[in-house]
Amino acid sequence: MAENILNGTWLTGWDPEDEDAWHRSGRRTARRNLALSVLCEHISFSVWTLWSVLVLFMTPETGLAFAPGEKFLLVATPTVVGALLRLPYSHAVTRFGGRNWTVFAMLLLLVPTLLALYFVRQPGTPLWVFLLVGALGGVGGGNFASSMTNITAFFPQRHQGWALGLNAGGGNLGVAAVQLLGLAVIHTAGRDHPDYVAAVYLPLIVLVAALAARLMDNVDAVRTTPGAQREAVRSPDTWWISLLYVGTFGSFIGFGFAFGLVLQNEFDASPVQAMGYTFLGPLLGSFSRPVGGRLADRLGGARVTLWTFLGMGTGTVVLVIASRTGSFGLFVAGFTALFLLSGLGNGSAYKMIPAVFARRAQGEVTSGRDATEAFARARRLSGAAIAIAGAVGALGGAAINLAFKASYADGSGSGTPAFLTFLGYYTVCGLIIRFVYLRPSPAQTTTTPGDVRETSRA
Repeated sequence: MAENILNGTWLTGWDPEDEDAWHRSGRRTARRNLALSVLCEHISFSVWTLWSVLVLFMTPETGLAFAPGEKFLLVATPTVVGALLRLPYSHAVTRFGGRNWTVFAMLLLLVPTLLALYFVRQPGTPLWVFLLVGALGGVGGGNFASSMTNITAFFPQRHQGWALGLNAGGGNLGVAAVQLLGLAVIHTAGRDHPDYVAAVYLPLIVLVAALAARLMDNVDAVRTTPGAQREAVRSPDTWWISLLYVGTFGSFIGFGFAFGLVLQNEFDASPVQAMGYTFLGPLLGSFSRPVGGRLADRLGGARVTLWTFLGMGTGTVVLVIASRTGSFGLFVAGFTALFLLSGLGNGSAYKMIPAVFARRAQGEVTSGRDATEAFARARRLSGAAIAIAGAVGALGGAAINLAFKASYADGSGSGTPAFLTFLGYYTVCGLIIRFVYLRPSPAQTTTTPGDVRETSRA
């Protein structure tokens, strides 16, 4: 039984929509679990994106001379595995409990971290070994889905945009943190000690796992009935939002893995130069994610996400111009803007999920269905849809790196073909939002029972 794992106990009868219970003790419990979840997510993202830093240390001088295409393949590998793990991870937290699964998943991070620490100091190690170690690092990406599914159960729907944005934003900061750590190592110990980057995370993983075991809770409400993911798969909204999340989170994590390599190939930047710029974009994108969630709480997730894609399209045009003119400053500025905007879009797109299913529940209640049952079902489907969207979105990060691999394969040193591909996708995402979620309804301010689009006041 799940209750016996780590001797975990469960909070039963948990209902964050109960106003009295929420103000009496629910808010305090939710915030404690959110704080621990953010910390765990932060370490998980750092381990997941560890190779975005380690790959910059791989040079002929260190005995690890890999071609640009091989390096892009290496950083794409943990992205793919992390994406594929998100569905089973989201199901695991509903089966074993948020605290129980978090502790196990954190301790599992020790395996890829230890292997990275060892092999990155072994000259002549073949590429397939690094691909295997990078794939194991994908477990850090899987932690995102279990964490987001768990946190959804702690907060009432009106606060979920902020809570999910803060949880994911704190995790996304791990991308910037590991790159800053790499910069610190290369400045203090030189480019011959990439193992120091991995070594820093070993005690942190153990410490955070211990804190989670001591302070987090299992919530009975996060458990899903059999078939919740299958039901979410049958909902068109799950797939529309997943496609949008490919454009937002796929861009954020894909650029996070690739930015340093792109600077090396586009402008022949040294490892020190590349690391000096790669942390800024992920840092701003991480901080902007909860802002995107908060804006979505107030203005509607669809509207904020549409603005985000318009901005990302403009930023991509800037990259094309910078690439063709050889302007390093403009290129970094354009990439930084894309990170910032993708962070906003991450928060607003995720907010759309509980909002869409809550609106569907409102329609069911209007049709005579029991309100408690309808909204409980909406919460379960939201958790399942969050997992699916997270998995599909993370695959977008792999697509980003594969697009760069193809773009730089001809030796031209230009990523313009990849940038034009991204621009086309952002345009498609904008059209999806405009015609699926922002199409005016006949009454403009009312919602029919089966309508799950956001109105002007959503």
